[in-house]
Amino acid sequence: MDAERLIREALREDLGRAGDLTTKLFVPKRARFAGAVRARRPGVICGTGIAARVFRACAPRCRVRVLIPDGGRARAGQAVLELSGGRGLLTAERTALNFLQRLSGIATQTAAFVAAARGTGVRILDTRKTLPGWRALEKYAVRCGGGANHRLGLFDAVMVKDNHWLAPENFAAAVRRLRRRRPRLPLIMEADGLSQARRALALGADVILLDNMGPGRLRRAIALIRRSSPRTKIEISGGVSLRQVRGLARLGPDRISVGRLTHSAPALDLGLDLDLR
Repeated sequence: MDAERLIREALREDLGRAGDLTTKLFVPKRARFAGAVRARRPGVICGTGIAARVFRACAPRCRVRVLIPDGGRARAGQAVLELSGGRGLLTAERTALNFLQRLSGIATQTAAFVAAARGTGVRILDTRKTLPGWRALEKYAVRCGGGANHRLGLFDAVMVKDNHWLAPENFAAAVRRLRRRRPRLPLIMEADGLSQARRALALGADVILLDNMGPGRLRRAIALIRRSSPRTKIEISGGVSLRQVRGLARLGPDRISVGRLTHSAPALDLGLDLDLR
C-alpha cells in the first residue's frame, strides 16, 4: 500500500462519515494555532514526511517545518516539527502522531540493536514481521535506524524455511531451475542444525540462516560453513534480543535478522503542543 493511500485509509478510519465532531463543535472556523511536535523521550525520528502530509490533508493551508529529518536523533523535549494553521491541525493530530510514533519507535529500536553490534562488522536486518500494509514504511524506518532490509516479500528472494524442507520436491533439481531461470535471485536456506547446514551447503545456498540455535551449535555451524564455503553468507535469527545481540555478533556471522525491530518496537513518545494565535 502506498503512503498516500495509507493516509487516506487512516483518516477515513478516524473521521468516519461525520468528521471531527469535537473540533467542529468547540473550535471556531477562524481559529489559528501555532506549535510543535516534540519528543517526550530521546530517540531516532522517522515519519516526518508522512506526518506533514497528514497535517496538510486536514489543514491544506497549514505550514509545516521539519526540524529533525528522518534518521536524526531528538533529545527529550526537542521540537521535531513546527506547525501553524487552522483547526484542521487538531483533526490531524492523532493520525499524524500514530505514523510518527510508530515509525520513530522502529527506528529507535533498530538504532539500539545496531549500536550493540557496532565494531563487529555484523549487519542488523529486519524480517517480514510487519503490520499488513505498513511494510514499506516499517522497512524504511529500519533503514533510518541504521539497519538493513531483508527481502521485501516472497517475490524478491528464494528462502527455504523449515516447512519447505518437509516437501518431497527434488531440491537439487529445484535449485538448478532457479539458477537457470533467475540467476541473480538470492537463495537463502534456513538451517536448525548441522545436518540442514550441510544440506544447504551442498545445494549451493548464497545465504545460510542459522535459526534458533544455541551458542555451541552456532559456533560449530559457523565453523563448518566458513571451512566449506567462505563465500556463503551466514545469518543468525530466532528470538534475538538486545541483550543477546552483541554476543551473537561476536560468534562471526555476516548478519543477524531481528523480528522485534518491527513486531515489538515500542512507540516513541511524541506529542503535539499548540497555542492559540
